[in-house]
Amino acid sequence: MPKIGITLGDPSGIGPEIVCKALASMSPEEQSNVLLIGNQDVISRANALIQGELDFSREGIQIANVKSKNISSIQDGAISVGGGHAAYNYVAHAVNLAIRGDIDAIVTAPLNKAALHLAGYPFNGHTDLLRFLTKSQTSFMLFDSSKLRVILATIHVSLSQAIEDCRTENILRTVKAGYEHLSKLGIKTPRIAIAALNPHAGEEGLFGREEIDEIAPAIEQARGQGIDADGPFPSDSVFYRALRGDFDLVVAHYHDQGLIPIKLADFDNAVNVTLGLPVIRTSVDHGTAFDIAWKGIARSKNMISAIAHARDLVSRKKN
Repeated sequence: MPKIGITLGDPSGIGPEIVCKALASMSPEEQSNVLLIGNQDVISRANALIQGELDFSREGIQIANVKSKNISSIQDGAISVGGGHAAYNYVAHAVNLAIRGDIDAIVTAPLNKAALHLAGYPFNGHTDLLRFLTKSQTSFMLFDSSKLRVILATIHVSLSQAIEDCRTENILRTVKAGYEHLSKLGIKTPRIAIAALNPHAGEEGLFGREEIDEIAPAIEQARGQGIDADGPFPSDSVFYRALRGDFDLVVAHYHDQGLIPIKLADFDNAVNVTLGLPVIRTSVDHGTAFDIAWKGIARSKNMISAIAHARDLVSRKKN
């Protein structure tokens, strides 16, 4: 069974709770193939919160106790320097373990971007951070579920920046990354739809020329490389078409264009997969939820899905 390293995320958020709840749902064999990466005191507190009675002995769930600075600044449900440091250090430790081969995949609980910046780390989330830590040239956010798959051409940037980044070369890179990933999943000829940026796919340039000048050329080049790419399709209908089975993947141009439909379609089961890295990484599709942190009410189903998906990706890679 694959060895899965799970980071706790920002200790101020729901990460520790949903991780422990997910572990409590596992069999003893599954638990023994998990390495928790975080502060041991935080893990123990989360275990007590959920009354999980988890076994952290040598035969049970193993812990990589990662110490961090500014711990005293951490408060439940609040942005802090300590929370940012902790979240960064957990991920950095996980990457080192994965690159060495000590774990087969990384599953991350959510971090807080404002806390990360407050602690001095200039990253806009896990995807950027993982690209930096692994020294990768690119990284992509793909969301996978049994109902819908979406990949983002831009990640955590402003809408104005996403429009600026709607360029042929960026779209083509995204299409190719999605195609390669789906091919590895065993889909022989992935059908990829590219969403339009503007309303009504620009109406032949009336509402913007990005579809004509940037998106269509990317689709043409992808087809020239043997990829079944089509579009640009109006974004108010393309996700419906993907849900009914017309496409295996939709390329979205900005964060909310892709995340709103995937969360509406399958919030609890959609998994964030980072492409373009030398390591396997999955995550939940939600944030730190400071408003309900450490109250014992956070749902863990998405974390369970992220862990299961990581195991599946490892198995496919080894086969």
